[in-house]
Amino acid sequence: MTGLDFIVVTGMSGAGKSAASRCLEDLGFFCIDNLPAALIPKVAELCAQSEKRIERVALVVDAREGRFLDALFDILVDLRREGHQVRMVFLDASDEVLVRRFSESRRPHPLAPAGSALEGIRAERVRLAALKAKADLVIDTSGFTVHEFRKLLATSFLDLPTSPQTVLALVSFGYRYGLPVDADLVFDARCLPNPHFVDALRPLTGLAQPVRDYVLASAESCAFLEQIKSFLTFGVPLYVREGKAYLTIAIGCTGGRHRSVALADDLARRMRETGYDASVRHRDVERE
Repeated sequence: MTGLDFIVVTGMSGAGKSAASRCLEDLGFFCIDNLPAALIPKVAELCAQSEKRIERVALVVDAREGRFLDALFDILVDLRREGHQVRMVFLDASDEVLVRRFSESRRPHPLAPAGSALEGIRAERVRLAALKAKADLVIDTSGFTVHEFRKLLATSFLDLPTSPQTVLALVSFGYRYGLPVDADLVFDARCLPNPHFVDALRPLTGLAQPVRDYVLASAESCAFLEQIKSFLTFGVPLYVREGKAYLTIAIGCTGGRHRSVALADDLARRMRETGYDASVRHRDVERE
């Protein structure tokens, strides 16, 4: 059995551990936040034995307690001995930046709940000095945007591509039932030829081949799809650069049963042929 890839994220309070967890999750890691050290070996065992084997795990740990540090070091040594790849990243930031972040969040520092944030930060630095010294990578997040932070995690530490593929979620809908609340982009297909006015096609939906043939035989429908595909080919890399891992594209017609269904299915096919991961959901196809 091959070992798992473990990333242990720790560091100063307010330095970005939660942001790191979200980035790692988007990059395909199974993330667990605030896991007690004693449970780490059990997590490794369950991940290795799960039916759908989890190969990449990110553990975000809070290591302010001295006893916790000793236990964490021993456990990581044991994981490496068992054949797992274990890498630890320590997140840091300047005192000034950390004080500002605690002030903006209006949360007390965990080591100074009744005192100043600066007192807590200084005490935490002393406690975590040994952990920082043993980290595989120390990242000072003081001057990073979220997107720069994500890129650094992917390239400098994780050896992953800087532009993970954004998942495209196509959804068909009917305007009479309202816009999908989760839509990032909405395209209106009500300008295209309508199978509803063809007696033989009215009882069917866009899932039926005769309706699909009718909709896709239209020159306007083909041009409509090509224009959307062209926009996505241009736009998706920009969304990827901004760290958007999931893009919902809604195509609507009047009732959501004919045109939008056929078009969403065909657009998903076109995007898959281009190399994108595209899923399809038909919100209103079963409505009358």
